[in-house]
Amino acid sequence: MSTQSTLGIDWYCKHTWSQASKNTFWCLLGCCIGDFSTIGYFQFMEIDWPVSLIMTLAIVNGIITSIILETIILSKQMLFKLAFKTAIGMSLVSMISMEAAMNLTDFILTGGAILTWWVIPFMLFAGFITPLPYNYWRLKALGKACH
Repeated sequence: MSTQSTLGIDWYCKHTWSQASKNTFWCLLGCCIGDFSTIGYFQFMEIDWPVSLIMTLAIVNGIITSIILETIILSKQMLFKLAFKTAIGMSLVSMISMEAAMNLTDFILTGGAILTWWVIPFMLFAGFITPLPYNYWRLKALGKACH
């Protein structure tokens, strides 16, 4: 049995991949603002916390900033209250997987909670590519997107 018939969706739709990529990009932008800011703050202020706590806080802050950014974007299309409700209702699966991929990449390449010029592109790539298939599936199968 093929993957397409098993999942019941067309995995070759360029329009859906394009839309899923745009949605994933906006989520990544919001997530990396909070994530990188948190890691950078601890790194530049030389605050000696365990890597696991810094990365957990970075994930939480990344999700919060993603929700804030989505609310701002959506408030241009709908009332603020509805925009916030929509942003809160976005897929936490996507955001958590994005954050986990970014922080795992940082941990593997640097030992964790260290921002350097060369690790950021790898973190962004991992954060983008990890939730993209899920976002495509969610858009194609459920008709749900954050924009």
